[in-house]
Amino acid sequence: MTCRLLTLLALLLLAAPASADRVETELAEPQPDFAQPRQILLQISSDDETAINNILWNAINLQKFYGVDNVEIAVVVFGPGMAALYRDSPVQARIESQLKYGIRFIGCGNTMEATGRSADDLIDGVDHVQAGIAEIVERQLRGWVYVRP
Repeated sequence: MTCRLLTLLALLLLAAPASADRVETELAEPQPDFAQPRQILLQISSDDETAINNILWNAINLQKFYGVDNVEIAVVVFGPGMAALYRDSPVQARIESQLKYGIRFIGCGNTMEATGRSADDLIDGVDHVQAGIAEIVERQLRGWVYVRP
């Protein structure tokens, strides 16, 4: 009888919803859609591979939450973080994959100039601007949400 009781208890626990205590994020108005996607700006300014990978995961998690068609994500990179955008980057394959899913990567021309690098050193599909930090400022002024993980 004890074995049956334990089996029944185990089945009840397995059947219970795992997220019963989870509260869903309430979307603000206007809700994002194809015509009015959320515009989210992320920053990479460190060459720490763990930190870079965390930011790359943040970008994917945002796409999962909103849906690929309902969010625009731009990752602005400057300073030591520029190491992530060069062809010899340890995260090159991840960045190439995310470019295919519409995530934009924007490098800093000032950093490239200061470190003797050029646009030819960038992973194919990566954009660059003169000043990465100014790109962040101007996008914020145009309504982009700035998240610095």
